[in-house]
Amino acid sequence: MKFRKIVTGISVTAVAALALVGCAPGGSGDGSASADQTLTIGALADITDWDPAQAHVGHALQPYQAPYDTLILREPDGKLSPMLATKWSYDDSLTKLTVDLRDDVTFSDGAKFDADAVVANFTHFQKENGRQAAQLVNLDKAVATDEDTVEVTLKQPDPAFTYFLSQAAGLMGSPKALDGDAIGSDPVGTGPYVMDKKASVAGSQYVFTKRKGYWNPDLQKFGGVTFKILIDVTARTNALVSGQVNATLLDARSASQADGAGFTLTKSQVDWGGLLLLDREGKLAPALGDVRVRQAINYALDRKALVKSLQVGYGTATAQPFGPASGAYDKSLDDAYPYDPAKAKKLLAEAGYADGFTLTVPGIASFEAIYAAVGQQLSEVGITLKADPVPDQEIVNKIAGGSFPAAYFQLFQGEAWVAINQIISTNALYNSFDSMTPELQELIDEVQAAPTAKEGDAAAKKINELVVDQAWFAPLYRLDQLYYTDKTVTVVAQTQMAVPSIYNYAPAGAK
Repeated sequence: MKFRKIVTGISVTAVAALALVGCAPGGSGDGSASADQTLTIGALADITDWDPAQAHVGHALQPYQAPYDTLILREPDGKLSPMLATKWSYDDSLTKLTVDLRDDVTFSDGAKFDADAVVANFTHFQKENGRQAAQLVNLDKAVATDEDTVEVTLKQPDPAFTYFLSQAAGLMGSPKALDGDAIGSDPVGTGPYVMDKKASVAGSQYVFTKRKGYWNPDLQKFGGVTFKILIDVTARTNALVSGQVNATLLDARSASQADGAGFTLTKSQVDWGGLLLLDREGKLAPALGDVRVRQAINYALDRKALVKSLQVGYGTATAQPFGPASGAYDKSLDDAYPYDPAKAKKLLAEAGYADGFTLTVPGIASFEAIYAAVGQQLSEVGITLKADPVPDQEIVNKIAGGSFPAAYFQLFQGEAWVAINQIISTNALYNSFDSMTPELQELIDEVQAAPTAKEGDAAAKKINELVVDQAWFAPLYRLDQLYYTDKTVTVVAQTQMAVPSIYNYAPAGAK
């Protein structure tokens, strides 16, 4: 079984919850608010390398937005807007993208931002093979046709390419700095803030101050931004309540403490959690090779009860892997498998498993309570869930490498094409047994070649319907992301992102 490195869209919030760290003093929470105040954010993970080619997604992308701009800006609702790029357009083949650039931007080291800088960043991003290298997997070449125009040639149509230019692949570092090692600890970009090296401590906090002469001062809503590294949710909760940070992401078990202390909650849904029924040909678990068994697993799950018990009500029961903002979402599929243990038993009997079977999954401490609850429900129809311990750091490799026939995981609900290449296509990290049918492949090809987003979404909806009908997965719920802020700041949620972009924060009372 081959192991792929196409990691775009992995739920980093799920992985970040596996480590621990203490909280550091600092921040402001005294109720005062002004454009000169420092925004202090409780971050979920350390940034071990500030090279833009090593940037990740979701909450791990947020800190990079302080020193770096992206070519394209992703608005809170997901709309793509100009940033360093003023406009962009494809040719009829959808493989040539022309990108026009701003001509009034410089990097923090004084170098000019231009088309050559964009080409240098694309080359560097591909060469460094960072955590989101797959975002430029379809890039064949990029050419500066003049000082402020870049022509990009793709190996094949990529419906998510412009989206990726608002993500890690779109972060622009100074070409002078890209050739050395210093950028790993001292970011050099065109962004609204610059790192204060003396005040920053690796693994503890990263301090940024407002950059003078920044091309878009409207985005500089604070005098500075500090990221305090607080991986443990208890540490984040304590830091928020004690005034050490202004904003941070908590979980369902910590919400009551923040609610009781009067902090403002902003909710959004980014990830879905559920069973990946990976072995659809029955190579490791013969039972999973029968669609009736996979459907029986779905009917055996009381999703609403699981939302209540595991998420304290912070979530939405669902039987589909695509989210509402994906373009592939179909509301009716949320209840495609209503809780019906009698029907589950009937399907198991028809498939030859009236006496049940044992399903082995990778077990880690973070998912212990989930496996216990899901295992109890499955046992009521005769299925025994057996969790074999796996070290936290090996969980992705074990799932993606085909070591287990099924697994519980939490996954990012991104754009339709991103999700397809995360969990469904034969290139997907989480299609570890290369499951595919001619009908499904034809629909995937339709999404890729669709001349408009509307046509692509229509094909993606059919993909969603097909994989739900064939029970490729047994989703449980979409998790609520619980983002809390103190009274000195306001924030707007960022669609498909566990934490807001830094542009979405503002001092309380600011217009």
